[in-house]
Amino acid sequence: MTPISASKPLLLWLDLTHDRSTEELIAQFRASCDCQLAHDLLIAQEDWDQQPDMICMHFDRPDLLGLNWLLEVKRSFPSIPLTMFTVQHSEELAVWAMRSRVWEYMVLPLSVAEQSRYLKSLEQLCQLRRSAKNQSQKPLIEHFPALPDSIRRTAGHQKHQALEKALLHIDQHFRESIDQKVLAQRCGMTPFRFSRLFKEVNGTGFVEYILNKRMECAKDLLDNSQMPITSIGYEVGFKDPSYFARAFKQCVGCTASEYRQKPGPNPSSATAVTAEPAVDDALVGVVESLAAG
Repeated sequence: MTPISASKPLLLWLDLTHDRSTEELIAQFRASCDCQLAHDLLIAQEDWDQQPDMICMHFDRPDLLGLNWLLEVKRSFPSIPLTMFTVQHSEELAVWAMRSRVWEYMVLPLSVAEQSRYLKSLEQLCQLRRSAKNQSQKPLIEHFPALPDSIRRTAGHQKHQALEKALLHIDQHFRESIDQKVLAQRCGMTPFRFSRLFKEVNGTGFVEYILNKRMECAKDLLDNSQMPITSIGYEVGFKDPSYFARAFKQCVGCTASEYRQKPGPNPSSATAVTAEPAVDDALVGVVESLAAG
């Protein structure tokens, strides 16, 4: 397999398997990536000679402790993407992983095609992260699994495919000002057709869709950081703090200050994980589904 780049991606591996088999999985990536196996789950940023491009967490049979640990790692290092490798798989686990903002969810054993797709996506991700400081235009990252032909042929999928470029662009640039007319042209549509199809596919209008994206990002920062609320407004794309305050209350039903004060995830900075994760009802359901399977 051709090396990804002159500077190989650095993968930091956490072994959460019961049989400690992560070294065998790492061997599949050593030709294309620099791989480091963490000897302790209590990873600390100050121990790194170089920040990893990806944190890889390897499971064989995910349990409550392991999945909670994944959440803690994600909260402690929010700027580093995370890949979850798992032998035991269920639909509930995959949905939970995506909602937990795992960058990629991989079911083992990997096929040659899946491994190749993952490495290609990793290459794009590293290029984006390493050039972000020098480039105003960021390349789009595609790391989605191939769809079955039965799905590709449906009318619904064809509509989604027509908007694929637009949705990827929004995911990358929702913090910026996005011109709907320009985006419609990129998709080869008139603004009217684009607007109608966008609402039909996503169930919401273009402006509302972007607003929801910004609000989800704002809630995540309120949950997991100590950033001032005004700074969070700027961070998610609002130039006017008062407009951010009004929009947040209208979308969420409370002010940003009230949201932050509600019981929920404790804000954390990018430091070592020092506390045992708490049991979450959603995780209980995921683990029970795996056990039943």
